[in-house]
Amino acid sequence: MMMVRRGLLAWISRVVVLLVLLCCAISVLYMLACTPKGDDEQLALPRANSPTGKEGYQAILQEWEEQHRNYVSSLKRQIAQLKEELQERSEQLRNGQYQASDAAGLGPDRSPPEKTQADLLAFLHSQVDKAEVHAGVKLATEYAAVPFDSFTLQKVYQLETGLTRHPEEKPVRKDKRDELVEAIESALETLNNPAENSPNHRPYTASDFIEGIYRTERDKGTLYELTFKGDHKHEFKRLVLFRPFGPIIKVKKEKLNMANTLINVIVPLAKRVDKFWQFMQNFREMCIEQDGRVHLTVVYFGKEEINEVKGILENTSKAANFRNFTFIQLNGEFSRGKGLDVGARFWKGSNVLLFFCDVDIYFTSEFLNTCRLNTQPGKKVFYPVLFSQYNPGIIYGHHDAVPPLEQQLSKRLGSAWMPSPQPCRLAPR
Repeated sequence: MMMVRRGLLAWISRVVVLLVLLCCAISVLYMLACTPKGDDEQLALPRANSPTGKEGYQAILQEWEEQHRNYVSSLKRQIAQLKEELQERSEQLRNGQYQASDAAGLGPDRSPPEKTQADLLAFLHSQVDKAEVHAGVKLATEYAAVPFDSFTLQKVYQLETGLTRHPEEKPVRKDKRDELVEAIESALETLNNPAENSPNHRPYTASDFIEGIYRTERDKGTLYELTFKGDHKHEFKRLVLFRPFGPIIKVKKEKLNMANTLINVIVPLAKRVDKFWQFMQNFREMCIEQDGRVHLTVVYFGKEEINEVKGILENTSKAANFRNFTFIQLNGEFSRGKGLDVGARFWKGSNVLLFFCDVDIYFTSEFLNTCRLNTQPGKKVFYPVLFSQYNPGIIYGHHDAVPPLEQQLSKRLGSAWMPSPQPCRLAPR
């Protein structure tokens, strides 16, 4: 048995050796058969050191140059033919337009350039008349209203992305940034136009720009309302521009005087004495000391903690010499809508701007001017959008530590009132 195994192993080893040798032989034969013959190929081209090598290369280069010339000449002929065909097609199209105009009884338009420019201006102004610029339009629902975005020289307050991003952003898109800059520059050109101003008027610059609002109606164009500082305190200049998918045109220029525009701040309240105390601290600083053209109406529900609220009002009145406030006490459960309605109807004076406010809202004196500038009696109301989301990662993301309470309120609520004001024109009944 052992002899058989040894014989079998010897036979297998011989077969393996023969197979290896056979593969090596086949590989050598394949390499010899497939290797290109260098000498034969080199004979096909003249050698550089041969007597005829230089003349051979010159002949090849001349042949290539001749082929290149022929190719360029062919391309030039094709271009000339295409130009001729294009000119013939243009003449045919022009003749067809003339024939169509003659058939309609219009004839070709041979009006002078002045008339053509006047027709263009008339078309642009017709786009302004179609848009919601001069008057409001009736809408089926409030969802059909096109909102405004507001902007300053540094920031844009937009609604497009909702709460997915911070509402206060820089115009990182170059097209949007260039669009807003062009609108401001057009307004400055109008303000500094010598034909529309007295010889001694001061020049306006970009630093005089306060804020602007804009919105785009997809089938008409973009409306801009830009506000600049006036020549005196409480005076402003507003320019209304419209871009009807073409050059910007001026719609209106007006001077606004807000010295006598009183704001009646109506605050419905029930308990919440601590919040009311913080509100009155802000109200005293912004409305009494800085602005001075504000009336406060507090509508209080119930009798619990009413003495504490009255005490806060009286202390503020004595400390700031402030008498322009009204305190209304109502029975029953708290109702914000009822409180605002009662506070608005309680006013018996002349025409006043109503500011419906909550006790936990922090605002600035600049916001009060924004309210005045974006409202008009019987024509336009102002809906500032309040972003209620509070995310420390968004609000304080660039701070190492959480700032004090005053800065928290200023960052969280002071700027929250500012983004995306929504002036809404009232449609005629």
